[in-house]
Amino acid sequence: MDNFISYDKCLSEEEIRTLELQNSRLVSEHKAKMLEVEAKKHWDLFYKRNETRFFKDRNWTTREFEELLDDPSKTVTRTIFEIGCGVGNFIFPLVKDGLNFNFLACDLSPRAVDLVKSNELYDGVRVKAFQADVTTCNLVQETASDVVDIATLIFVLSAIHPEKFFATLKNIHTVIKPGGILLFRDYGLYDMAQLRFKAGHKIADNFYMRQDGTRSYYFSTDFVDNLFKKAGFEVISNSYVHRRTINKKENIDVPRIFVQGKFRKI
Repeated sequence: MDNFISYDKCLSEEEIRTLELQNSRLVSEHKAKMLEVEAKKHWDLFYKRNETRFFKDRNWTTREFEELLDDPSKTVTRTIFEIGCGVGNFIFPLVKDGLNFNFLACDLSPRAVDLVKSNELYDGVRVKAFQADVTTCNLVQETASDVVDIATLIFVLSAIHPEKFFATLKNIHTVIKPGGILLFRDYGLYDMAQLRFKAGHKIADNFYMRQDGTRSYYFSTDFVDNLFKKAGFEVISNSYVHRRTINKKENIDVPRIFVQGKFRKI
């Protein structure tokens, strides 16, 4: 059971009570199993409802990860692989910027992949998208081993069952070049979104079910550090990142906690 300790956030008494209340009624074992079995269905329904309207383009990535910027000393086109691409909010801003990459992208949801392919910037040559379950799919069959210069996991690992984290990272490890980089950003422990879950939504420690049947895990930096090292990566950086979600139209201004890291294939 959680002991509600964070090395980066001092929890208030109200927040501790909220976390204790979450433990009072957990998602049933049967329901948890069905959520896993039907994960692809729930994400497909998500994209059926929202299409390209839900997530905004991630125009911040080159500010946060300088590895995404072109290196004038290198004329060879690099390969970047976005795992969990959704509708392309990560790759298409990089395409628009004219960065010297070939882009690979995959997602669990076939509908999301179709939306990527419908984008006017998609050409099937420089940008190639395909459906894959990265927890089980042999990614080498779609790409090749040791071909990817940069892989990304941006708000993706949290949607996967924690028991499959290691297998997912090992799968990704096989397609990254020796010395290649995996860029990571995801929800941090005791982020505002975690503290908003009511009783009946908690599946396991730091792992929750949303109303639409999708799921979310909240990471500590210690957990991330150990997980990536075990999967064969060297930790370049790994820290909490504090941001704010601001929507003036809806009068929303709330603090957020993410974990952001860079990991090198050994």
